[in-house]
Amino acid sequence: MKALHAFSAGLLPALCIACGRSCRSGAVLCTRCSRRLAEAEPLSGSGPPGLDRVWSSAPHDAVARDLVTSLKFRRLLPVAGLIAERIAWLAPASLLSGAIVPVPTARVRTLARGFDPATEIAVALAQRLDAPLSPCLLRSGGGRQVGKRRAQRIAHPPQVRTRGDVPRSVLLIDDVLTTGATLSACARALRGGGAIRVAAITFTRRL
Repeated sequence: MKALHAFSAGLLPALCIACGRSCRSGAVLCTRCSRRLAEAEPLSGSGPPGLDRVWSSAPHDAVARDLVTSLKFRRLLPVAGLIAERIAWLAPASLLSGAIVPVPTARVRTLARGFDPATEIAVALAQRLDAPLSPCLLRSGGGRQVGKRRAQRIAHPPQVRTRGDVPRSVLLIDDVLTTGATLSACARALRGGGAIRVAAITFTRRL
């Protein structure tokens, strides 16, 4: 943990999160990995049931996958800013509207990590876009989707409910799109709470 604080404070030599090579002070990626990430093609489509549109900034592979792992499992929070920057830069302007709503993590997972990856990305994106942030979703239970087979994810989606006021136009934010079961559960809850438009952006998508 001390090493993490030192990294965040810039007391340790800057190392690329993806490959471990040296990079400029304050950077998350080295020049080579930054170039590889820039070459990754975004993915778009109608998306899972309940969503009007889904867009992902990259396939869940190579440097993009390393960034997700670094944020979720190594607790390197500066990665959320880089992810938000890529989304703001590449996402279609027509999609970047409405209130930004982070896809919720189960409370037990958030407590164990000490943060919620999707919320970190959503906060950073809302700041860059000067958009409203509305954490109006809650997720029940402590079950993890990570490691489950596709059929299990679809058959047993997470339980999601709303809290407080639900925006009429919503842009869901998450780190990874796998089967879409979690996004669909969020969309159902939002539409049940009065949302008319529900779109989603994820940093990566598993193919």
